[in-house]
Amino acid sequence: MFKNILVVCHANVCRSPAAELLFSARRPNKSIEFHSAGLRAQDGASIDPTMRRLLAANGIDSTEHRAKRLNLRYIRDADLILVSERQQIAAVESIEPTARGKVHLLGKWEDSDVADPYGGHEDAYRQSFALIEHLVTGWLKKIC
Repeated sequence: MFKNILVVCHANVCRSPAAELLFSARRPNKSIEFHSAGLRAQDGASIDPTMRRLLAANGIDSTEHRAKRLNLRYIRDADLILVSERQQIAAVESIEPTARGKVHLLGKWEDSDVADPYGGHEDAYRQSFALIEHLVTGWLKKIC
């Protein structure tokens, strides 16, 4: 059973915090902890305002989120690591080679990357958010 799940993206201001917060809000098993981090995150950065609005429209408060840069401790502490894009699997494993086998694509069951909407049109954020929401639901059915 998974106790600590880490979601990773590039900057930890759009995709991974959205997934983390959706997982946390919708998890039926409250003993599972969800966290997020970014491969190139600037520690302390706030969530992207557009993603914050989309989360709020779904009843999720993200104002307390602060970006965290992925590090060895976060990787080692996680039982399962979900990344937004295929190339991020290798990036996580290059930081901690023993993570191999516990790093998977968030879109694994759909064979899909989650495109980074950062800096794009709001439609890109909406598409990304809808996909993340769908993928989170799929993972929750498998892990809870």
